[in-house]
Order: sequence, then C-alpha cells, then structure tokens
Amino acid sequence: MHLRFRVFAEQLLVVSNIFILFLLLFESKLVIPAWLQTIGRMHPLILHFPIVILLLAMLLEFFRFKPEYATNLFYRNFLQNLLLIGALFAAVTVIMGLFLSREEGYSGDTLLFHKWTGAGIFFFASIIYWVRNTNWYKAPLAKTGALLTVVALVITGHYGAALTHGNNFIWEPISSGMQITAVPLDQALIYANVIQPIFEQKCTSCHNPDKLKGELILTNPESIMKGGKSGKLLVPGNPKMSLLLQRVHLPIEVKKHMPPTGKAQLTLQEISILTLWVKGRADFKKKLTDLPATDSLRIIASAFLQPATQEEEYDFPAVDDEKVAELNSDYRTILPLARESPALAVNIYNSAAYSVKQLDELSEIKKQVISINLNKMPVKDADIKSITQFENLNKLDLNFTDVTAAGLKELASLKHLQNLTLSGTKLNFNDLKGLLPSLKSLKTVAVWETKLSAEEVVQLQKANRNLAIIGGFKDDGKNPLKLNPPQVKNNSTIFGQSLALELKHPIKGVDIRFTMDGTEPDSIKSPLFDHKTVLTKSETIKAKAYKNGWYGSDLVTFDFFKSTFNPDSVNLLAPLNRVHQAEGAKTFFDHKLGVIGANNPAWANNWAGVRDNDMAFISEFKKPVTISSLGIHYMVEEDTGIFPPELVEIWGGDNAGNLKLLTKFKAALPSKGDKPSLKTVEGKFKPQSVSYIKIVAKPLSKIPEWHRNKGKNALLLVDEMFLN
Repeated sequence: MHLRFRVFAEQLLVVSNIFILFLLLFESKLVIPAWLQTIGRMHPLILHFPIVILLLAMLLEFFRFKPEYATNLFYRNFLQNLLLIGALFAAVTVIMGLFLSREEGYSGDTLLFHKWTGAGIFFFASIIYWVRNTNWYKAPLAKTGALLTVVALVITGHYGAALTHGNNFIWEPISSGMQITAVPLDQALIYANVIQPIFEQKCTSCHNPDKLKGELILTNPESIMKGGKSGKLLVPGNPKMSLLLQRVHLPIEVKKHMPPTGKAQLTLQEISILTLWVKGRADFKKKLTDLPATDSLRIIASAFLQPATQEEEYDFPAVDDEKVAELNSDYRTILPLARESPALAVNIYNSAAYSVKQLDELSEIKKQVISINLNKMPVKDADIKSITQFENLNKLDLNFTDVTAAGLKELASLKHLQNLTLSGTKLNFNDLKGLLPSLKSLKTVAVWETKLSAEEVVQLQKANRNLAIIGGFKDDGKNPLKLNPPQVKNNSTIFGQSLALELKHPIKGVDIRFTMDGTEPDSIKSPLFDHKTVLTKSETIKAKAYKNGWYGSDLVTFDFFKSTFNPDSVNLLAPLNRVHQAEGAKTFFDHKLGVIGANNPAWANNWAGVRDNDMAFISEFKKPVTISSLGIHYMVEEDTGIFPPELVEIWGGDNAGNLKLLTKFKAALPSKGDKPSLKTVEGKFKPQSVSYIKIVAKPLSKIPEWHRNKGKNALLLVDEMFLN
C-alpha cells in the first residue's frame, strides 16, 4: 500500500474508533433517518468482508514470528495492509449494525452480546494493528491475540445468526431430529406438544425476547395472550376475530401476511390446528385426550404427533443418488424425505411446462416415491392413472388442479395414501360423499376453497369419523371483520390515450363500488366495478369494498393521470438540488410517482428538487406535437419547508432559440398545520404545435410569516409532469 494511502487509512481508523465509541455511548439518544436505515440494512451484506479478511489476517499473524516469515518484507507489508483493511471494513460493519439495531424489532440479550462482541472485535483489531510493531509485542502475544479474535468472530457470528434466524439456527439440522421426543398420545398436551412446536418452527425466529418484531413474543403463554403492537393476538373461541389467523390467511403477497415471504410457510395442517385450538378457547393446559375421540383437533393433532411416536420404516431399497440427480430437472425436484431414508418426495413446478410425462418418467423410482406435490398444475383426470403407479404413495397434493371425483376414484388402488389435499378444486358435497368411502387408507383430506359450505364439511366429517376433513377458515357471516381496501391492478396510474381501469381485492366475492365525481361510494347506489370502465382523461377514483357478513372497507383514493406526450429528449437548464437529483432530466417524464414524506426511503429516488434556483429544462419533439396543457405533480410538506411552485412558465415553438410564452400559472399555498400531501396543478392554453417546450418552475422565494423558516427559500419537489 502506498505510504500516503496508508497514512490516510490509519487516520481513518483513528476517526472510526472515536466515532464508534461515540455511537455506543450515546446510542439511546440516536434517531436514525430513513436514508441511514437503508445504509444500516446493508449490514448483513458487508459483514462478510471483515470476517474473511480478519480471519486471513489472524492466520498470518499467528505465524508471523516464524523465522522464515519474520524477515520476509513482503509478508510483513502484506499482513499489515490486510489487518488495516480488515479493521476498516469491521468499522463500517459495526456502524451499519448500530444503525440497523435502532430499528423496531431488535432488542434483548442476544442483540447486546452481538453488538458488544462485534464492536470488541473492531477495537481489538485496531489495538493489534497499533501495537504489533512495538518491541514488547512478541510471538506469544501475537498467537493469543489471533486466537482470541477468531473465537470472537465465531461468537459474534453465532449471535448474528440467532438474531436473524432464531436462537437454534446453527444447531437446528442436528437438533430437529431430536427436539420432538416420543410423547404417548395419552400424555400429550395440546399447547406444549402441538401448538408450541409450530410456533418454534415458523414464528419465534422473529417473535422472541431478542428479536421483538411488532413487539410480539411467541415463546410463552403469557406473552402470546398479551399480544403485540397491533393488539391482542388471540380471541379465545373466535378464530375469525383473532389477529393470528387473520394474518395467516392474508394473500402471501400482502405485506402483513405471516409468516412473511421468504420464510417457511404454515402448512394446511398447521393452520387447521391453530384455527381449531383458538376455536376451542386456546387452552394452554389441556391434554389431547381430554378432547372427544371424534374432535377434529384431536384427530389432526394425533396425525401431527405421529412422527414423534413412531419412526416409519420402509421395505424398499434406496435409489442410487446418481439416478435421483439424473431425474431432477428445472421443473421437477426429487428429494429424500429424511436423512438416510429411502423414501422420496417429488415436487413439480411451472404449470406452463407441466406434462404427465413428468410423472411417467419416474417409473424407475415408483416404489420409493411416497409424496407428490402437484399444487396448481393443470392435472386432468387422465393423469390420475400415472399417479397410481406409485404404489407406496402416502401424500398427494392436488390443490387447485382440474381433477374431478370420477378421476379421483382411481386413487382407491393406493393402499398407503393417507393425506390428500383437494383445496381449490371444483369438487362439491355429492362428489366427496361418494368418493371418500372408497379411499379406505385416507386419514386427512383438505377441501379449502371448494364448493363445500361449512355445514357440508360438518356432515362429511360425521359420515367419515376416522377421517380428518380440513375445511379451512370459513366465512359464515358471524363475527364480521372489516374488509381491507381495494387495490389498483394496473401497472401504472399514468397512461397515454386511454386506460382500462383495473381494481382488485384479495378476498373472493367482494363487491368494489367506486365514484369519479368526488363523492364517497356507498354499497347500493354507487357504480359496481365491472372491468368495463375506460379512462380517457385524468381522474380521481374513490373506492370501497363490500361483502355480506363483513364490514365495508375504509375509503381509498386513486389518482390516474393522462400524459399524452413524452418528449424525445429533455435537458436541464439549471442544476437540481444536490440532495434531490432523482433521475435528473428524465425524472419529469418517466411515469414514476413519488410518495409523501422526506423520511421515506423511496423519497430520493423519484423526487427532483430545487431551492436556490429555478427548476428549468427544455424538451424536444422530433416530430411536432399539438399541446394545450401541462400538469405538474409535486409534494407539499409545510412543516419541513416543502412548498408548491410560486410560478410556472411554459414556453413553446418550432425553434429552441425562439420560443414564446404559452402560459404561466400559480399553485395554491398550504395553510399552517396542513397535512403532507401530493398535489397537481395544471396550466391550460390555446392548442399550439411545438417542436420544443421550455418549462420553468420557480420555488417559493419567501416562506410565509407563520412558518418557523419565514422569509427563507422553500424547497420545491416535483416527480412528474403531464403533457396533453
């Protein structure tokens, strides 16, 4: 490393030590703005650099005083530079981690240990760097320091993994096979042996005393009943009003769905167990055998505990690993059901690529396949014959397929089929009434989102007492919930000549009522959204969702903007604010709208801003266009000094050097205390054919007297302009 750069890096290391010490001492007083939160969230990305570099540096430091290395100039210089770089990367990682730790959901002893061991590694590496060339620093100290640093790195990594993935993340592959001890059914407790393991596997990695997402802890009964930031988690006896089940049943793409996208999802069996447990008043002490023998929770939970009470043995040999690898493809995976088990599970993906051949090609392993997942594949009745070749099949997922009762009767030949899922199929009560008695080995069948009513599920359960029929979370109109608002399905709310309006709702059977005249829609008189509305001009859509047995949703407003013309080129005539560059000149016609709030992480990506000069640019059209209006979309946040434009001028003509003023207009100023908002102001003029237009938007030169920044220049933020 060049001497000048090394001196600079060493000075940076000193500054980093002081800055990190300051952050640690005054951490409780830190308020992290959104843009720093974004930097903090890069902590998991950058942390691998100091780990690798410091591990390598400490390995070299351990052997540094060996005679063959002690006099090697390259070895000494390389090691010193490596240690310096590792310490600096560690500083960056610690700073990012401290920013990240200030976000909601991080607390407890694990965070404390991770924070101080991480900071300790940085301070310790810095000390080693500064003292390693002193006379008293000898081989024993070098080896001890290197070993301590490596141990600290391992400990810190352990605590970091516990924060992200849960306390048992590292040992889970080993302990998962031991954590469910064989519990006789007559001794099994519903909560301790059934409910708690579900929480531990799917929920507690984010909801524990050390990682308190939503201020919710799911590790003990007291905390479960207390709930979290969003309120009570359970309403004993009423699953529909229980936040736990509401969040579980949200569509997976919805932000509040739990577990979140990317985490292991609850199975149908687990959801049913939780629903039935809450319906039975969420008892934490009751035994499984305290429930009637025909109780749905007892039947399903008994099946759930089955792996803990006996280990399945198979009388067929394992398939060669090379054969399994050969049969795997982009849209078909074949995996062992468990470690060292000959049983195989088959998963088939991508409905567009599905063919029954994907099943027929598995004839060589038909004895070993005991689980097949065909969820959302276009499976027909004719394909069932190919499924019946798997003579040891135990579990079959046919959710959202095209099978009928006629085809499913073929499954009667499968003597080991115990679990069948038929959710989302077109089966009705009569279909299942005739089908289920023929599937003699079946123990559970899922029929969510079929044509069956709750009463029909009960009838089927009574007629098939040895079979657990999972009917799901039914909308029976009792204890109504409030619908969430409708959503826009269109990719963008900015359009050219026309746009077919598309609204959607994640719950089936919902009526969406909307208006375009500024009034609030009601459930009777307002137009019913029917996918036939076409927008031909800018409109404000107000919408609400309604459904029998539910409370209507809150009002939601969508602004659609017509923007007929996009310039072929845009060039700034004055610089944008250094902080609010967005996409530069492209910002004004990129069809990307910003969001309210100077502290929103998405803010800087879409907003172009000026304060000390005009927002001015010139645009060219390669072919002349006839325009008659310009709309400007801007942010108002008076509390932070973000105001509308004081004046907007539009110039146009056929020659960039000879433009005439087409119009000028102003925007209304906010009043003191107005809520932050997004506004549009439009200037209209006589239709004009132009090849060039120049737009000048002047920021407010003097903030009003009632404002704390009175008399100063206001900030003008614009994300889009609309030419028509």
